[in-house]
Amino acid sequence: MVDKAMLHTTREVDPVTGVISYNGVSRAVFTTHPIEKPYLIFQIGSADPELAVQAAKVVQQDVSGIDLNCGCPKPFSTHAGMGAALLTNPDLLCSILTALRQAMPPEITVTAKIRLLPSQEDTLKLVERIVNTGISALTVHCRTRNMREKDAAVIGRLREIVEFVDKMGKGIAVIENGDCENFEDAKRVRRVTGASSVMIARGAEANPSCFSPTPLVDVETTLMPAYFRLAKYFGHHWSLTKFCVAQFKGKRVTVTKAESTALRSALSQGKGFEAMNDFVGTWTGEEEFKEIVRAIEENPPRQRRMLPSSFVIDEGDLEEASSTEQAPSTTLVTPPNTQNPEPPTSRAPLLPKDFEKELGPPPPPALTPTPGGGVQLGS
Repeated sequence: MVDKAMLHTTREVDPVTGVISYNGVSRAVFTTHPIEKPYLIFQIGSADPELAVQAAKVVQQDVSGIDLNCGCPKPFSTHAGMGAALLTNPDLLCSILTALRQAMPPEITVTAKIRLLPSQEDTLKLVERIVNTGISALTVHCRTRNMREKDAAVIGRLREIVEFVDKMGKGIAVIENGDCENFEDAKRVRRVTGASSVMIARGAEANPSCFSPTPLVDVETTLMPAYFRLAKYFGHHWSLTKFCVAQFKGKRVTVTKAESTALRSALSQGKGFEAMNDFVGTWTGEEEFKEIVRAIEENPPRQRRMLPSSFVIDEGDLEEASSTEQAPSTTLVTPPNTQNPEPPTSRAPLLPKDFEKELGPPPPPALTPTPGGGVQLGS
């Protein structure tokens, strides 16, 4: 979100759904829900430290972190000095991050997303400066500014960056982005790069369950109807809903090609939610949302993190280690005496009632997440 777009918005809360909208003159610029807050990072496009801070302060009550976009190569971003243009203006880039870190309270993380520079040496120099601003995590899109989606991501360059950041000793998580589509891809990328985590964009647009080892199949029946119900319940704009659903795809098992074609034809011609009545059935969006709340309460995402060994070591390696009574490698396990990756002390409605009992007291007000996908409470 461009910083200036947020400065003149009005925050409104829907009394029925709880949806929080930051409304511009004619439309909602940004919407969220309190249940998302513990997991929500707000990405800002900015070329001005003061404007970046002002925009961050507008939304800070509804998010857990602020991320500076230093990677978007599109002209609408770079022409104003934002996005990937910041890669060649490190003084400005670092001044924005420094200003954000100084202005935000400790519980709000500040992170950055960059692209590779053509030279690895220049990339490492930039990474060093960025890490020293006090950020909590760094995402590296493993393409250069001039590369596009059709160009294979150069993930092989990331391992040196990960090791470089690790040697700086600040406990900064490095996140890989580029050519990671699903759960299996994430394991591959972790093995190749040693990154703390991965970021998935296109794969998640195609199938939001791609993060699961068993993603949804037959999305025409398992995903689309529920998405339509939720979108209508929350008052989403039809055109945006239509665009998002059109991206959904997945393996078909019981749904026939003819059924899929009929649904997508109705979607392309539809002028509103009523066009999908025959496919959706009962519009029970409120019940769909209750199911989501219940699932989060019963199985919080924090408790479902994968241990590093499940990414880095193949199953055969684990069996061999077990047979020789050797513990699997723990090089990526969160080291003792460091805080957990969650923004400290964040609280939002609808969290489990036994949140504190289940997870222990909140971590101390430190700023940086630690490398590794595992979570180790206490020391």
